[in-house]
Amino acid sequence: MTSSDPDPHLDPADVPGEGGLSDEALIVRMASRDEDALRELHRRHARLLYALGQRMLRQPDDVDCCVQDAFVNAWNHAARFDPSRARARTWLVSIAHNRFLQQLRDRPDPALELEDWDQPTRDPDPADRLMAERAMTTLDDTQRELIELAYFRGYSHSELSAMTGLPLGTVKSRMRAALDRMRTTLSRPRLEKGGETP
Repeated sequence: MTSSDPDPHLDPADVPGEGGLSDEALIVRMASRDEDALRELHRRHARLLYALGQRMLRQPDDVDCCVQDAFVNAWNHAARFDPSRARARTWLVSIAHNRFLQQLRDRPDPALELEDWDQPTRDPDPADRLMAERAMTTLDDTQRELIELAYFRGYSHSELSAMTGLPLGTVKSRMRAALDRMRTTLSRPRLEKGGETP
């Protein structure tokens, strides 16, 4: 399996292969250690995972490594796949997404990456930065992840839904709740300064 670019005008997932088997059927075969099924899933979905990896990691070597790891993880855990809980495509995206996030966490200086994502047009006010960081710490892990991906990486709600496996409505409601919590946190210092209680 390589990261060579396929025909950009053709979606590999739409090209029949392996006897016209569905992705879900291929995963069943993969659970029985069928390497042809793994190759076919890679052919159909590698381009999508590479595109997501490029947006999250931006470093080609990291993307290559993480996408390959994602398919290895899918191979190793194919027997656990439950088609009643998620489509095969969503399952693969979720595996890759988790691997990309782990790669970001393992990088030595995430604070510098955060500035790269945001690319401010002026030097940020240290007080504003501290307040924003404080507001982020009030979020739970899922909310923080959604905010970072949406506002620092530029993913749309529909892309976040595909990446996380969450329904679109759930993504939107969690984003709204996260932003409301951040607004409350950011407004608290101003209220306290004016002698009011939050």
